[in-house]
Amino acid sequence: MSDTHSFPQIHPAPLAGHSALLHRLCFYPVLFTQGPYVKMRTPRLPEPEGARSGVVGNGKPLRVVIVGDSSAAGVGVAHQKHALSGQLTRRLATRTRLDWDLVAKCGNTTPMALRQLKSANPARADVAITGLGVNDITSGTPLGTWLRQTDDLIDHLKDHLGVRHVYMAGIPPLSQFPRLQGPLRWVLGHQAERFDRALRDHLGARGDATWITLDVSLDHSNMAEDGYHPREDVYAEWARTLSDRMAIDLGV
Repeated sequence: MSDTHSFPQIHPAPLAGHSALLHRLCFYPVLFTQGPYVKMRTPRLPEPEGARSGVVGNGKPLRVVIVGDSSAAGVGVAHQKHALSGQLTRRLATRTRLDWDLVAKCGNTTPMALRQLKSANPARADVAITGLGVNDITSGTPLGTWLRQTDDLIDHLKDHLGVRHVYMAGIPPLSQFPRLQGPLRWVLGHQAERFDRALRDHLGARGDATWITLDVSLDHSNMAEDGYHPREDVYAEWARTLSDRMAIDLGV
């Protein structure tokens, strides 16, 4: 399965008991049989051009680091100004002096993102924003393992970069991705709901990171040509949601 988008979604409904059992029995056989075929037939989009760090705006100083996979990297648009980083920095620059870094790469799972972050060693930050999880699902990572890896990432952001606020994007509704069809759409959609629900509850129990969700339905009108990644308007809504939440939490 190629790298996919990992941005916020609507609240999922819980799986019924029999449905959950059926899903567990079907997930891995479907993933590892239909997945390679879908990957082979899917166009691979490049990461967008444009700056991945900078200082913009005037006002209260704020340091932000964006970490993640292809969603954080902005795949689906041609330039970073149309991706999450560009749209969020423009919003924040109207009320802060923003110093920002983007540390993201197509294909990143959560532990891969942590390794990239350690290698990049960006400056200390006040806020971290993450977009991860889909590649963990499509690589077959068990849920419990993924939550522990998420803890490792949060702990590194706080302990080594001094981050005070972590905003983690929920798992997108994979059942709505235009590229996915048949059994693969069903098993990945249900796994995405399961991971997203667990992430929301896990972060709530930790109390030091925030699950960010977005009420957006996905279809051909707002998804890129590969059927996996969002177009500009979805990135814009993600940026707006983050900016509004940060204004409440941080007073910026």
